[in-house]
Amino acid sequence: DDLADEMEDVDFDDEGAEEPDAEAWETEDDEGVEDGMEAQDDSEVTFSLHSASVFCVSLDPRTNTLAVTGGEDDKAFVWRVSDGELLFECSGHKDSVTCAGFSHDSVFVATGDMSGLIKVWRVDTKEEVWSFEVGDLEWMEWHPQAHVLLAGTADGNSWMWKIPSGDCKTFQGPACPATCGRILPDGKRAVVGYEDGTMRIWDLKQGTSLHVLKGQDGHQDPLTCVASNQDGSLIMTGSVDYLGPLPLSTSQSPSTQVVCVFKMESTAPKVPSGQGEEAESNSVESLGFCNVMPLAAVGYLDGTLAIYDLSTQTLRHKCQHESGIVQLLWEESSAVVYTCSLDGAVRLWDARSGKMISEYRGHSAEILDFAVNKDASIVVTTSGDHQAKVFCVQRPDR
Repeated sequence: DDLADEMEDVDFDDEGAEEPDAEAWETEDDEGVEDGMEAQDDSEVTFSLHSASVFCVSLDPRTNTLAVTGGEDDKAFVWRVSDGELLFECSGHKDSVTCAGFSHDSVFVATGDMSGLIKVWRVDTKEEVWSFEVGDLEWMEWHPQAHVLLAGTADGNSWMWKIPSGDCKTFQGPACPATCGRILPDGKRAVVGYEDGTMRIWDLKQGTSLHVLKGQDGHQDPLTCVASNQDGSLIMTGSVDYLGPLPLSTSQSPSTQVVCVFKMESTAPKVPSGQGEEAESNSVESLGFCNVMPLAAVGYLDGTLAIYDLSTQTLRHKCQHESGIVQLLWEESSAVVYTCSLDGAVRLWDARSGKMISEYRGHSAEILDFAVNKDASIVVTTSGDHQAKVFCVQRPDR
């Protein structure tokens, strides 16, 4: 009561002696509300040269010492993970940079923007060695064993180039966007998903379609992501509607069929009929196979991380997030899966028990992409807060 009486006597608009106290009072109050997400920063390094949302990140595969990030500011940067030091800027883009990655041997780095301008730089000389313009870019990926770049565009085509010569091949899909794609581990085939729900497996050398999955066998809605297990015997496709792993034989004319379909009932509240079906969908945002156990992980828009047992084709664990999962990645040599979500946190989960191992925060907005290094000691994240951050996730038990 005494404090209340005193406060009544303070004029916050007064330019006089009370002003510093008043400001301190207000600032303290505001920080608690507005900077809640920023209060905890577990990161080791912050890279803050971007001036807008940072959409993508990739680590150089050979040394894991360099990162490339691309953002809404039409810029891409190659920088050192250890201290955030800028190595060089991948300049010349005219739209948001949504794809970026290093070649398998870290010799080249490629950056692609939404308008379809793709550029490749030689990392040691920091010089641009190749560029090409396609239609609106949907995805881009380096070949796992060669200086070959694959990309999918909104006109339904997938493109393949030898770098730096620029020799080119196109794979003509249906007249709708090629929404996602992945080169299979054998390096000879690629799986591409399309907006009409079809999935095609392409022979990269011949340029022919080996298999098409569509209609009753496939998805009814746009594909959002694809993944393959280590030997390429299983493919998993995620969609706005559901997902299903598909087996692949290694022969040139694979007898591909659906093994099983995993469908997750949305935990989001049901929308009354008549308010549009889209609100009810619980799309698959990311998926992947475990290398050391027959497990698959699927991240859903409603925040569910589902761990499926492939040997029994059953749901093993449901790990709930408070907000939507943006991406997930498995550790290379353990049954640990990483997730990043719209609440700005990175989480590590033990897929055997379904329990969360640890959580890392530091961003003041949603995480949009992340990468894990080979020995699973660091995670690099990008966010809507215009920053990229490096988190040390090394655990004492490893």
